[in-house]
Amino acid sequence: MATFTKTPSNTWKAIIRKRGWPTTIKTFRTKRDAEDWARGTEDEMVRGVYINRAGAEKLLLEKALDRYLAEVSASKRASTAYAESHKAKALKKKFGAYSLAAITPDLVAEYRDERLEAGKSASTVRLELSLLSHLFTISIKEWRVGLFYNPVANIRKPAPAKGRDRRLSADEEKALFKACDKHSNPMLGWIARIALYTGMRAGEIKSLTRRQVNLEKRTVYLSETKNGSPRTVPLTKKAENIFRMALSNPVRPFDTDLIFFGEPGRDKVRRPYEFRPAWHRTLKDAGIKGLRFHDLRHEAVSRLVEAGLGDQEVAAISGHKSMQMLKRYTHLRAEDLVERLDQVMG
Repeated sequence: MATFTKTPSNTWKAIIRKRGWPTTIKTFRTKRDAEDWARGTEDEMVRGVYINRAGAEKLLLEKALDRYLAEVSASKRASTAYAESHKAKALKKKFGAYSLAAITPDLVAEYRDERLEAGKSASTVRLELSLLSHLFTISIKEWRVGLFYNPVANIRKPAPAKGRDRRLSADEEKALFKACDKHSNPMLGWIARIALYTGMRAGEIKSLTRRQVNLEKRTVYLSETKNGSPRTVPLTKKAENIFRMALSNPVRPFDTDLIFFGEPGRDKVRRPYEFRPAWHRTLKDAGIKGLRFHDLRHEAVSRLVEAGLGDQEVAAISGHKSMQMLKRYTHLRAEDLVERLDQVMG
């Protein structure tokens, strides 16, 4: 049975002492509220479903997110941790003053709609909701703060954006590399060609060091990738030739092992070459519209498929973990398949 005590501040304290359960105490403004809470709590104890919500009711989302960033995000790659800290700002603005127990599916759905109406992409909103969802999962499973469920799991997520289908034409390829070669820094053209010839991501190329490239075996070993799984990328003859030029760069400084290096910063540390400003100017000079650097990876993967490689072979080169994601990156031109159809169908 519960006991009720009036406090000096004219509130009512409900105390539940039940065998097999820890003593549970909560304070209310009125005795009736205390009695209602005690009745419901004792009923949950009898049915074996009671969860102490005190932690979830006291823990504000702002504080929970700070703990998540310090304990969970900090264990991830630096780029991922930075991205999650940026997403956390939007979540704090909406839910920062709410306790975890007060955040409902209706509130989360309201946040989703507000972000989409503000012009945020479906992908951005999905990633923000994913961060919020994982915060609740960690709170329930690891922090044991006393939550019944994850409110994000019960709402509809924005549909993923349609995969890009931008292909690079032969004329555009010639114009692109011609413009790249006119740039004062040859690394721009080397980076663009490596992206097209290997399908590697921009971040993977920028961070390459000399020890990762084996020209004898014609391979590049990527220890850190976007999906967290290392992979070895085989090199075509064209890619091998580009790497030979890059590795023999006559202006290579002695203070870095980076293949594509930038100038030292204020801290005297030399970081990867930031090629994107030059890339955008080059596209403009070449008269190419609607092309992103990441489209070169799309183009490389599509060409591998068109060349006859199987899905597993292409995934081993590109690093895609699922066939679904691989298909989003693969856009075949019907005219390029005509010759293969003749070979197979006669």
